[in-house]
This record gives sequence, structure tokens and C-alpha cells, in this order.
Amino acid sequence: MTTSTTSTTRTARRKSGAPAGRPVRILRAVGAVLASFLAFLLLAIVLGAYFPAIPKAGVIGPVLGGQYPFHIALIALVATGLAVLAWRAGLVRWGRAVTAVTALCTVGALAIGAVQFQAARSAGVDVSLGQVFTELGYPAVEPDATETFASPEGEPLRVDAYLPEKTPGRKSPAVVLAHAGGFHTFDKSDLRGTGRWLADHGVAVFAVDYRLAGPGRPTWDKAPQDLVSALRWVRENADGYGVDGSRISLGGMSAGGTLAMNTAYRLRNGTITAADGATPEPPASVVGFYPGTDVARMWEDDVAGTREAAEMFTGGTPQQFPDRYREVSPTSDVRAGLPRTLLVVGDRDRSARPETVTGLGDALRKQGVEVEVRQLPFAEHAFDDAYGSLTSQTSRQILLDFLTRDAR
Repeated sequence: MTTSTTSTTRTARRKSGAPAGRPVRILRAVGAVLASFLAFLLLAIVLGAYFPAIPKAGVIGPVLGGQYPFHIALIALVATGLAVLAWRAGLVRWGRAVTAVTALCTVGALAIGAVQFQAARSAGVDVSLGQVFTELGYPAVEPDATETFASPEGEPLRVDAYLPEKTPGRKSPAVVLAHAGGFHTFDKSDLRGTGRWLADHGVAVFAVDYRLAGPGRPTWDKAPQDLVSALRWVRENADGYGVDGSRISLGGMSAGGTLAMNTAYRLRNGTITAADGATPEPPASVVGFYPGTDVARMWEDDVAGTREAAEMFTGGTPQQFPDRYREVSPTSDVRAGLPRTLLVVGDRDRSARPETVTGLGDALRKQGVEVEVRQLPFAEHAFDDAYGSLTSQTSRQILLDFLTRDAR
């Protein structure tokens, strides 16, 4: 009789909306708190991706929302489910509000992915959605060979070679790539994903180290010389690696792109010669991925450490060393007859602002230089760090097409 009465009472409480037991209340509270936290975080990311001018959110939004839009959408869907559960468990107003926010974040993130997917398809990318979800960082690949290409001041500089399969009677185009890192950090291993992918698609890649700047150790006059040495070494060893010596390009990412363009343009203009040994022929073309086009502008903008990097690289400020800043800036060497140039930048880039990159492209065109400028949607600086992202897949295809176009 007592058991029947207790059961009837519990049923009546459920039907009448009486307070649930303690475990249920705890689960409801935990779900509501987690959904609320995710809603706040997701809203910041998505809003920041769409509106980079928003403080704080405009920093994390383009990075996370731009490189991982589908992951963000999945997390938003989970948060929406938690919010719905909280809503149905009795937190009606709060649950509705959080559900609406997370649902909008889902739609916003998917819209970013859709725009990037369309850009990828327009660039001729055979999109791999598997890579999008599984390749979140640099892939674990190894170069085919690692050699020392120079030892300035007794400091050995190494090159990683990523080589395509040799085809009898046919030589491959090649690119010498300089890594990112604000002139003072990182190394050639950051290029392993791009290097292996290009090699698998018929382009030999030589990822090189160069002397890094440090406190009291400016390298404005040394790092460009290291790229000159690297280019010469690749030219001298072209036959051994099955490389077409007439189709060797020079390129880089971020600071590496700045160095590559500066070195290539100065070689063509005759304003730089090898400090040790013969000066190589200029490269057939040059590539700059999200490069600093004007080192003085990097100092003035002072975004994400660009001022510190510029001072470490040059040894001081633009006021102290205007000639150094001028010498290492690609904008200073815009002339007719420069190598064919590819410039790629994200439209949300705060460090290498899109207008500075497109401005350099316009200046080159006015001089009759063949130049291709590509802006990737919802992409921040170093958009290719997430190897499998749509922006990374797109940029690799753009680079491949540029390096192989003259072979078609």
C-alpha cells in the first residue's frame, strides 16, 4: 500500500511539474552551465570571424573560425543540444536564449565553411573533407634528404629536400622555401607539409634555414645572403636532384616571404651579390605567402609582435636605421623586369594586412611585372598552419598551379 502511494505521488509530481530529485537538478545545472560557456565562447569566435575589428574576439575569431569552421559548427551543435535539454528540463527562458545563440553560431560557422569550400573549388582544389577533420597541424612526414648548403661564420645551414619521383627524360620545377617566424624563430621543419605535398604533385621543394635574429644579433644583412647561398646550392645540384635549372623559384611564408621577395628582386636588380662565392642567376619566379612587404610598416603597425621582430631583425628602429629598413623591404625594389610573382594573403590578416599585399601587387603591375594576388576568405595570418583546413588546401593548389604553369 505504501509503495503504491509513493509511486502515485512521484507520478503526480512529474505531471504537475514538481521539483525534480537532486541528481536531476545537478545534471540540469551542469548542462546549462556548459551550454552557456560554449555559447559565450562560440559567439565570440563566430562574431570575431565576421567582424575582426571587435576587440579580443577579432583576434581569436579569424584564427579558430577561419581554420576550423566545421569543427566550430560541430561544437555549436553539441551546445545547442545541451541548451535544448536545459530548456526542456525547466530552464525555459535561459534555455531558449542559449539555444538561439548556439544555433546561430552553427549557421555562422557553416556559412564560413561554405564560402571557403566554394573558394577551394574555384581554385581547382580536389577538396578532402577527411583532411579537414583529421589534419589539424603539420603532418608527420620526413624529407627525402637533408644537406648543409652553407656554413657562414661557422654556423651550418641545412636544407630539407622533398623530391618527386624521377621520370626518365623529364626534370621537375623546384622552389626554395624560407620559413616563417618573424625573422627570429621557427625553422625549416614548418614547411614539411607543403614540401611533401608539392613533391607528391611533381615539384621539388628545398626548405631552408637561415640565420635567425636575436637580441643584439641583427641579421638584416645576413639572412638575405643565406637565401642567395641556398639558391646557388640548388642551382649547382639541380642535375643530381632531377631539377630543371631554368624553373627554380624562390619563396617563403610571412618573414620568409619577405626575405624571398627581397632577395629575388635584388638579384634581378643587381643590388645584392653573394658574400662568398659566385652570385646565382635570379629565380624564375618568386612567392610570398602573407609576407611583410615593408619592414618599416611592420614596425609602425606593431601587430602581434611585428615591431619587436622588425627591431630584432634590423638592430633598431626606422629612425635609427632608415637605410636598413629600406634595403630589406620588397617595396623598395619594385622595378620593371622583376620575376613573375605570386602573393597570397588572408582577408582577415592583421600582421600582413591585405591592403599592403594588394598594394605591392598593384605597384608591380604598373611596372609591367606579371603578378598574381590571391586573397583567401575568412583567413588570418599563417592560414596554412592547419594542414587540412580548406584555406591550406586552397593555398597549396594555388602555389602548385603557379609553379607549374609554365610547363603546360
